[in-house]
Amino acid sequence: MENVFDTFEKRGFVEQVTDRDQLRKQLQNPTTCYIGFDPTASSLHLGSLVPVMALAHMQRAGHRPIAVVGGGTTLVGDPSGKTETRRIMTREEINRNAEGIREQLSRFIDFSNGKALMVNNADWLTKLNYIDFLRDIGCHFSVNRMLAAESYRVRLETGLSFIEFNYMLLQAYDYWHLFKHFNCRLQMGGNDQWGNILAGVDLIRRLEGEVVHALTFPLITTSAGIKMGKTHKGAIWLDKKLTSPYEYYQYWINQDDRDIERFLALFTFLPMEEVKRLGSLRGEEIKKAKEVLAYEATLLCHGKEEAEKAREASRQLFGGEKADLSESVPTQEIAHEEIKRGIPAYLLFEKGRLCKTRGEARRLISQGGGYVNDRRIESFDQVIDTRDLRRGSILLRAGKKRYLRIVPRTGE
Repeated sequence: MENVFDTFEKRGFVEQVTDRDQLRKQLQNPTTCYIGFDPTASSLHLGSLVPVMALAHMQRAGHRPIAVVGGGTTLVGDPSGKTETRRIMTREEINRNAEGIREQLSRFIDFSNGKALMVNNADWLTKLNYIDFLRDIGCHFSVNRMLAAESYRVRLETGLSFIEFNYMLLQAYDYWHLFKHFNCRLQMGGNDQWGNILAGVDLIRRLEGEVVHALTFPLITTSAGIKMGKTHKGAIWLDKKLTSPYEYYQYWINQDDRDIERFLALFTFLPMEEVKRLGSLRGEEIKKAKEVLAYEATLLCHGKEEAEKAREASRQLFGGEKADLSESVPTQEIAHEEIKRGIPAYLLFEKGRLCKTRGEARRLISQGGGYVNDRRIESFDQVIDTRDLRRGSILLRAGKKRYLRIVPRTGE
């Protein structure tokens, strides 16, 4: 079997690593690794997908992944990559969010029979005695070195709270705890975590005299320079209640031609030979590669049934076929009486979040980019009502690719 480090390098996962040769040698044997996920929301979003895929690759290569839910560190707040202090969350919020993250990770990683572990660092961090922690752990940290870290240095300009200043110590303690209890020898994370991860590597060396490893992933942006997972509606979530499987599929199929090979390598498990073949397609054929990317990514996140529904709906909408799209296209219910009275098109587009504002909706429709049931809307204030119902719903389209199905809600 190929060394998973070689897999990471071929697929574009590696930004920084403590020692390539040593880590590659370590990964010739079964190794326990970990990545932390702070439960600041009820769902992970696409910004977390590279770390999730990395854990899945580790498991497929015979290693044991640990997903650490940061129930303890989220009580403090990570200053990395932030220009201001995070809102301090309650333990109840954190626990609810952690449950959602557990469910999402289970689609990518097999937690049965100890093949992977999920732990919550609140289980050990919230039990620490502060004086003992300062004496036993804090004595190994240099304030000068901490302030030189990118995550702290940037924040000094806007203000860094003392509670956030402790974050590096707590994350380092996590690594040491996992080393002691699970023989964890590799921590991975986004490149903004490099300083925090190295602090854990150094703490284990000082306390245990052992060599452990660190690996970070690059920040993934599209060829247009947009941060991965951002759209006109905001973040793309892994929870289908927040981002439907159809919207998830559409996000992938609409990627820039230049990104297809890179994203196939990062976000699917297709063999690299197939990734390169698909990435080499040009012209109209690149659509086939985009469909494969969208299907495979949706399959991993939402399962075969939802991936097939999303693919079929996409083919029907963009291939000119007519069919029942009720189970696939994003749907919004509006009171039947409200539709009966009639709603100006620009208000309906804003209400359905096809446009962020009414002004944006007016501009879109005035420029010919608004459609109802595949007919161009003539004016931004054109009234849409029950006469526009087709098979019990109204199909709206903004531009070429964003659809919304309006369904009357009765009984009010």
